[in-house]
Amino acid sequence: MKSLKLDAPKSLSQRVMLRLRQAIIDGEFGLGAVISEEMIAQSFGVSRTPVREAMGLLQSQGLVVIRPQVGSFVFTPSAADISALCAFRIIIEPKAAELAYRHDRAGAVAAMRSAISDMEQALAAKDNVAYGRADTAMHEAFFAHCGNRYLVESYQLVSGRVAALRTNLSAPVDVQTPASFDEHRKLLHLFERGELAAFETLMTSHIANSGLTYARALEVA
Repeated sequence: MKSLKLDAPKSLSQRVMLRLRQAIIDGEFGLGAVISEEMIAQSFGVSRTPVREAMGLLQSQGLVVIRPQVGSFVFTPSAADISALCAFRIIIEPKAAELAYRHDRAGAVAAMRSAISDMEQALAAKDNVAYGRADTAMHEAFFAHCGNRYLVESYQLVSGRVAALRTNLSAPVDVQTPASFDEHRKLLHLFERGELAAFETLMTSHIANSGLTYARALEVA
């Protein structure tokens, strides 16, 4: 495991939560992995209280499952979870993109182009984590520029789980084939041209295909 370091000047439990959240998203803790509060407390040089508070926050985000008298674990989605998650994304992401196009097209396009550039570099380097992060940045650009905080808050309910599934399950596949990257480039081109109906159609199939990739990867695991 990489060194666990804290940076942002937030409350201690918040800082621990953010570092653990990124560790889960980046696959430092695999899906279903045990997370020892004692080990985390020792690694961070803090007491178990902020760690316990952080775990509670991560549980509320769906990233951690706390089983009393048993332990804390990184979430592992079922087939039903994946299906419901993808259905939610298919509803919310095209709408966020439409609002972003109306509210701040230039900002959204700039963020998408940056993400595409990062994806291209990660693809060349066969870097799963970097590809997953860039993929996440691409999709989160719609929410960052949609101008509707309620839509943003709704997406935040699942954003951590989606990001973790990308890095753990789909990024290892995506860096071996250009298919996903090509779809992202097409999404950018459709968005830039304002072809929102075609964008929604491609986004829907893109998310559905991601769900199939997650399910297949879990079956193999």
